[in-house]
Formats: sequence, structure tokens, C-alpha cells
Amino acid sequence: MFPLRDSEHSNTFPLITLLIIALNVVVFWFEITSENLEAFITSYALIPSHVQVSDPSTFIPFLTSMFLHGGFVHILSNMWFLWVFGDNAEATLGHVRFFLFYLASGIAASLVQFLLQGMMGTSFDVPMLGASGAIAGVLGAYLVLFPHARIETLIPFFGFATVTTIAAPVMLVYWFITQLFSSVASVVSPDMMGGVAFGAHVGGFVFGWLIASVFYGPQRKDTRYDFS
Repeated sequence: MFPLRDSEHSNTFPLITLLIIALNVVVFWFEITSENLEAFITSYALIPSHVQVSDPSTFIPFLTSMFLHGGFVHILSNMWFLWVFGDNAEATLGHVRFFLFYLASGIAASLVQFLLQGMMGTSFDVPMLGASGAIAGVLGAYLVLFPHARIETLIPFFGFATVTTIAAPVMLVYWFITQLFSSVASVVSPDMMGGVAFGAHVGGFVFGWLIASVFYGPQRKDTRYDFS
């Protein structure tokens, strides 16, 4: 399922959402035009084996890695998800809080994947990169903040595609479940999952859901899920 637009209309200009998208595009440009792509990735992606507790500078990639991407499809899909769900989350949290929340979600997601790869004992030298974990945090928060929202969604079906409107909780919970099962599968058979950091997706989503639930869920009148 691929989201096209949501039913919520924000009256706030999504300044931070647009700035994050722009920053990702600029970094991606530097990435693909770098003279030595491998050195660029090694410098800014999160490589678990490079992290040393005794050297705080080795923790910087927990931040920088979320602005790197593995290709055009990777960045386009990530930025589209951020555009669909980020503007309303930003309007609710406020510009500064949303920016801090986004960064915290990305760091938390990377930490979960880092720990997962440590438990697996494999792929400790494989670079981790992408905004997916941070955006998963936005999805988790959206589930709490807009339980009655509806998402116009593109659904592939046996070589064809149809567009339908789905309740946000249905789509987001479905997305989370697929990432959770994929994360488990990546532990059982890591070579079959294409190198996707599903653990980061799960970690980011849970982090976003928890933060939104703790700080915003109880204060909102709109707390009933609508699956109709």
C-alpha cells in the first residue's frame, strides 16, 4: 500500500517538513556527485563496528546517517511518506518540537537496529543509512494524533493498481505489522531481506507512538480509533 494523501488539512505552513526534505535532497546530491562514494558513505553512515564507547565522535553517524539514502527510489519513497504524514504532525507538535522529535526518532530507530545487528552477530560492518527510521517515528505519532484520519491509498493488485481510501489506523497498523514480521525474518534469515533495516522501522514507529501517547494522547479529545 502506498499513501497518496491524507484527509487532514493543516492550517500551518510545514516549514520544518520542507526543510528536512530539502536537506535530504541536498545531502543526496552531494552523495551521488561525490568523487569517492564509498568514502562518503563510510564517513557519514552508521557502521556498527566503528562505534566505540571511548570515542564520542563515533556516535555522530547516529545523526548523519538519517540524511543518506541508497538510491533514487529510496529517497523518493521516504520523502513522499514524510510529505504525506509530516505536515500535520508538525502542525500539532509545533515546528521546533517536531524537528527535535524527528531527530530523536531517527536516533532511536538507528539504536534499535544497531542493537539488533549486535544480537545477530552479523552485518556489523554493513553501513546503516536512510531516513526511514525517523519517518517511521512520524507514522507512529500520526497514529496517536489523527486516529480518525483517512488515507487515499494506491494498492497494487495482480499487476494492476487501484486507489481507495483507508482509515489511517488500518494502514499504519498494517504497515507496522509488515515491518515487524520482516524484522523477525531478518534475524532468522538476514541474507534474504535485501539489507533493509526493518528493525529501525519498528524501533522508530514504537518510539514515535510512545512519545505521542505520553505527551499528546491523553490531552486530545479525539482518542477513539475509527476503523469504519
